[in-house]
Amino acid sequence: MEKIWLKQYPAGVPAQIAVDLYASLVALLEDSFARYRQRPAYRFMGRTIRFGQVDDLSRAFAAYLQSLGLDKGDRVAIMLPNVPQYPVAVAGILRAGYVVVNVNPLYTPRELEHQLKDSGAKAIVILENFAATLAQVIDAVPTKKVVLAAMGDLLGPVKGLLVNHVVRNVRKLVPAFSLPGAVRFGDALAQGRRKTYTPPKIGPDDIAVLQYTGGTTGVSKGAVLLHRCLVANLLQSEAWYQPALKKIAAGEQVVTVCALPLYHIFGFNTNMMLGMRIGGCNILIPNPRDIAGLLKDLSRERFHSFPAVNTLFGALAQHPDFDKVDWSHLVISVGGGMAVQQATARLWLQKTGCPICEGYGLSETSPSVTCNPVDATAYSGNIGLPLPNTELALLDDEGREVALGAAGEIAVRGPQVMAGYWQRPDETAKVMTADGYFRTGDVGVMDERGYVRIVDRKKDMILVSGFNVYPNEVEDVLTQMPGVLECAAVGVPDDKSGEAVKVVLVRKDASITEATVRAYCEANLTGYKRPRVVEFRDQLPKTPVGKILRRELRDTSR
Repeated sequence: MEKIWLKQYPAGVPAQIAVDLYASLVALLEDSFARYRQRPAYRFMGRTIRFGQVDDLSRAFAAYLQSLGLDKGDRVAIMLPNVPQYPVAVAGILRAGYVVVNVNPLYTPRELEHQLKDSGAKAIVILENFAATLAQVIDAVPTKKVVLAAMGDLLGPVKGLLVNHVVRNVRKLVPAFSLPGAVRFGDALAQGRRKTYTPPKIGPDDIAVLQYTGGTTGVSKGAVLLHRCLVANLLQSEAWYQPALKKIAAGEQVVTVCALPLYHIFGFNTNMMLGMRIGGCNILIPNPRDIAGLLKDLSRERFHSFPAVNTLFGALAQHPDFDKVDWSHLVISVGGGMAVQQATARLWLQKTGCPICEGYGLSETSPSVTCNPVDATAYSGNIGLPLPNTELALLDDEGREVALGAAGEIAVRGPQVMAGYWQRPDETAKVMTADGYFRTGDVGVMDERGYVRIVDRKKDMILVSGFNVYPNEVEDVLTQMPGVLECAAVGVPDDKSGEAVKVVLVRKDASITEATVRAYCEANLTGYKRPRVVEFRDQLPKTPVGKILRRELRDTSR
């Protein structure tokens, strides 16, 4: 397809950028540590952590990990919310020559076991709040080296002790667990300081991150993101953001609200890695569901950038404390992870004067593919234009390009596209074309200016507040519940989360109730995968060959 979208690029945004500026994320990190040593890198619970401190701490952590006898390329899992230990652990893992495996801290034991087994993670860094989950599966997984973090680890001796006491004893947020041989995060750092760090040779084609995502089979699989994929995408994003960043006074540090979870690829690259590249400071928000607490934190800050999902923009804008925050310095609000709703965008613009700039991406694309111009003055309702160095095609079922204005599956080719799915060549073959395009499964239309709008989804994925839920996984869990004969899961519209999960079940046992279904899901599925709606039927609609017609179930829900 001719790159008609280039004519719409804002002034100063190039069609092509040098995406090989750094040989690896490690080279980028170490460049930033040297250039911005005295600048704040993170603020958390009133404490500032500078680039130089992240450098020193991550070097010590890298030395500790190397002392465990891991080989270059071994996987290390991270099961942390937005706490300062997260960027320290990521930088340490990468600097040691290992691969980051991001894990959702709210995973159930079943979900965690699958990911640790599939990735072959030899070690894990986990917040003690979630250690009870790991304890239930530790004997069944290859992950034998455990580093235990606590909420107050990097808050200083006095405040750290106080925060840990409140978390453990007042709020009771750390369930009892037993993980013999686990090493405390502070002890790991102390050991690392006494050991020698040996910088490994890391190149652009080495694996940096396994980012787990669902699939049409319902099995969570790891998108293999090479160092060059992630470097390319953050440099693409940096180039795209320039028109907005130029509005910030010369010499003023860019401050970004980090409410997106860092274990999600959106937060990982858009907050942490881009922040590192531009020498910006991230305000770490460990629990964005606590809207009052988030607004209280922001009321003490002066910030310029706010990437988030529609749900969070909406919840903030409708909260009574919203006006206690100074929004006047905000120059860029990036919406991604899920569709931005027009009502939310209108309210956000009205209250902040900064329009939500919607983008689009996937775990498989590191993540950003398209974005609306950041100098736009209004919400457009589309996902914007392909980023620099990105090729986009709309394909029919036979893989041929459709005519301009016609609907086709969005296919992406560019330096940010993954190397494939971890140890799943069959699944990789399903999504990659012979000429290197990644087929997203989303159906879009491109207008005559090059702007893209998503109109449908080929796959049955459900998008809940920016997180992928695959019906087959939910169905697989529920059909293992005693008394359930058949099950189908579909997405239904939801005002808060965009979509929610609905399950339709056929019982073989009358004792199955909505309450027992919900209890079973709570034990086996993390929160966003659990059904909002539970329905019972005598039979499920099927094709002549017996395939469940999910679309029919969706249509009856609208």
